Amino acid sequence: MERKVAIIGAGISGLLACKYALSKGYRPVVFEAQSSIGGVWTKTFETTKLQTPKPLYQFSDFPWPDSVPEVFPDHHQVLEYLESYARHFNLLQHIRFNSKVVSISYEGPSDAEMQAWALWGGTGEPFSPKGKWNVTVQNTQSISNEAYQVDFVIICVGRFSGNPNIPEFPAGKGPEVFQGKVMHSMDYASMDYASAKDLVKGKHIAVVGLQKSALDIAMECSSANGADHPCTVVYRTKHWNVANYQPWGVPIAFIYLNRFSELSIHKPHEGFLLSLLATLLSPVRWGRSKFVESHIRWKLRLANFDMVPEHTFLQETSSCLISKVPEDFYNRVEKGSIRLKKAASFSFCKEGILIDGENEPLKTDMVILATGFRGAEKLKNIFVSPTFQDLIAGSTDKTVPLYRECIHPRIPQLAIIGFSESLTNLQTSEIRCRWLAELLDGTFKLPSIKEMEEYVAEWDKYMKRNSDKYYRRSCIGAIQIWYNDQLCKDMGWNPRRKKGFIAELFEPYGPTDYAHP
Repeated sequence: MERKVAIIGAGISGLLACKYALSKGYRPVVFEAQSSIGGVWTKTFETTKLQTPKPLYQFSDFPWPDSVPEVFPDHHQVLEYLESYARHFNLLQHIRFNSKVVSISYEGPSDAEMQAWALWGGTGEPFSPKGKWNVTVQNTQSISNEAYQVDFVIICVGRFSGNPNIPEFPAGKGPEVFQGKVMHSMDYASMDYASAKDLVKGKHIAVVGLQKSALDIAMECSSANGADHPCTVVYRTKHWNVANYQPWGVPIAFIYLNRFSELSIHKPHEGFLLSLLATLLSPVRWGRSKFVESHIRWKLRLANFDMVPEHTFLQETSSCLISKVPEDFYNRVEKGSIRLKKAASFSFCKEGILIDGENEPLKTDMVILATGFRGAEKLKNIFVSPTFQDLIAGSTDKTVPLYRECIHPRIPQLAIIGFSESLTNLQTSEIRCRWLAELLDGTFKLPSIKEMEEYVAEWDKYMKRNSDKYYRRSCIGAIQIWYNDQLCKDMGWNPRRKKGFIAELFEPYGPTDYAHP
């Protein structure tokens, strides 16, 4: 009997999940709420470009075409690359567009029975004759619902869309008292370029945030208005946003994306010898971070703008918060078309926003909140079962509890791809989808629920130790080779992908290193 697999989302992770499910003989159906593939790349800002150098952001078996010479392609080129990948591997025929998954519910053993399980799904197998998932799908054009029953669900909805993170304010101090307009960066990104330009033209804009979306929006406002109507960037934490990926002429991949780099970092389940080595190499770890920081400080003249972060660059990589500063950003700060304003907190008033500790309001016509998304909440809301909702959300003081960042030990016949982050998200989603395909195909079995929960707890400790307050991002960026090693071992692959000891230790790891088992 043919086993039915449903994939939610046709972004990068959804396309990869579809491709590798097909490679194992399954006939997946992909539900995509939009009318096209690409996920976050379908609705973005006019000036947005790829943040990761192109060689690190590609499919292992489908290189970028020669027609794209740029190291950081723009969003049109990225979308064309994804579309060509989907066409090349005949994925489009498996995608149902304008099909929004409203909810999923599990039909099978009771909560009490599942709680007593020692193995995932009761048997440790990805499929079970006793359990099915009911998927409710809404046609976004006809606004009608249709029900599907499948044997396995792969959730690929990502964490950077859908549920905007809107700051909460005390009564009488929120957007309702402001006479201007307040919007989230998600709504700004959904506008066509001409409308977005008209919206900000001739207005004093305040952008809240200092990550990539905030920087891109500030640049667009600056281009539209110049110094006559400067754009103010309101931020809480300074970040090591990079000018380029070659500090002092050294490609950053040689500094952070090789095994030698990871030897200096304490890792989950590393054992005594590796732990000792990481301790002994701590001066090297510190030196690498200072080397990169010194270049960023010099190149961007951060001290001139009082923008030197208090934390290390290693913490930035461990939190997957690295973004590339748009070209000319600090020149515009210097010329006055962009202003920077640090604020521990703020509130709204009639004329604009009140910065904590200041008496005079920041007068503005519009506030754009580039404050991110509530990714865990989006995952939680997909489930009908309150039990599964609580399981997937986990505790507010822990990371989302996923084994190998893919499987919840107590939710059967389901995987989540693309929620946990890395420095090279496409590559990480690809190896996860290959790992999942091998799991579905019976190549290996998962350990007991108890063992998986112990694994999750160890990674939670690692993320809290290295990412500090950003641990909920579930970032594996600083040790992604170590993480990939675990997946390779599960699949029966040799985790050592290079030729020779020196190459294995010092050469950067990238997508093509995992092109073949």
